This record gives sequence, structure tokens and C-alpha cells, in this order.
Amino acid sequence: MGPPRDKQVALSTFSYVFSELVQYQTTKIRSAAELETNLEKMGKDLGKRVLDALFHRDRLTKRELTEVGILKFISTTAWKALWGKEADSLERSNDREDEYMVVDSAPLVNQFVSVPANLGALDCAALMAGVVAGILDGAYFSAKCTAHPREEGGTVFLIRIGHEDEAEQKEPELVEMRPVLPLEDRALA
Repeated sequence: MGPPRDKQVALSTFSYVFSELVQYQTTKIRSAAELETNLEKMGKDLGKRVLDALFHRDRLTKRELTEVGILKFISTTAWKALWGKEADSLERSNDREDEYMVVDSAPLVNQFVSVPANLGALDCAALMAGVVAGILDGAYFSAKCTAHPREEGGTVFLIRIGHEDEAEQKEPELVEMRPVLPLEDRALA
């Protein structure tokens, strides 16, 4: 029998580890945008691992094949496992059919950060956006997720399905093909 499912990390432990992570990253960056990019990259790696862990823990045998299905999984099951509560809402954009929004009125990662003056517009919810992108990537959906603070408080996570970041797209790797058999043996085969 495995560990109980309701095991949680203490909030003080999470806040300490997260603040250390942000402080460490601030020594390696020059702007708030660069820090957000680094947090997004870390979140993407975390998201892929979280997806595997949730599938293993919940013994899910089938993966979501629809956009709405995987987004519901993210905004409910994954959100609750990671941040202790479900997201406030999942909405589809009126302007674009491939755009969705997950709304969180009080993101956990923004509660423990006091932004220094030189990083004015920093939004640490970029880590959460990276986690969402990582889960989608792990579920074989190409998507881009960005975090946007709301005026009334909270954060909107804008998800564009089918759009990968141009910087992350790689050229196909060229592989040199060699015949398995020598030329004289291939004529006989």
C-alpha cells in the first residue's frame, strides 16, 4: 500500500523553497522578463513530471484526447494536487477557437513574493504557466501558456492550443544514412 493521497507539503516549506528558487534565479538574470522565462522553463519540466505522477497515483489508464478534456483535468485534478485548490474557472475565448483561459483569483506562488523595485512587473505565476504548458506537452498537445495579472487581482493563464513557441521549435535533425550491407552484397539481396 502506498502513501496516503492527502499528503501535502506544509505551506511554510513551499514558500521557503519557492522564495529560494526565485532568489537564486535573480542572481542569474538582468530583467523581470528573463526571470519569468526561467520560471516558465522550470515549470514546464515540472509539469511533465506532474502529469506522470498524477497518472500513476490515480491509476489512470487512458489519456485525454480532447482539448477540453485535458484542460478540465488541468484546472481541476492537477491544480488541486499542485496548489491545494481547483482553479476558479476555465473559459474559452470568444475571439479565437484555439484559445482558453484558466483563472485563479489567488495564485499560491504570488502570495510569498515581494517584488524588488528593479523587477517592477515581475509575475511569478510564470512558473504555474510553465507547469500548464508542461502538462499539455506531456499529453502530446502543442500549446503555449502565458500568465497575465488581472486588475482586480489574481491571474489569467492564457492557453493557445496548437501554437508552440517559435524559439522552442527545432529544425529536424539530419541523420546520415548508411547502408547496412556492403554494395556488392546488396545486389544479391
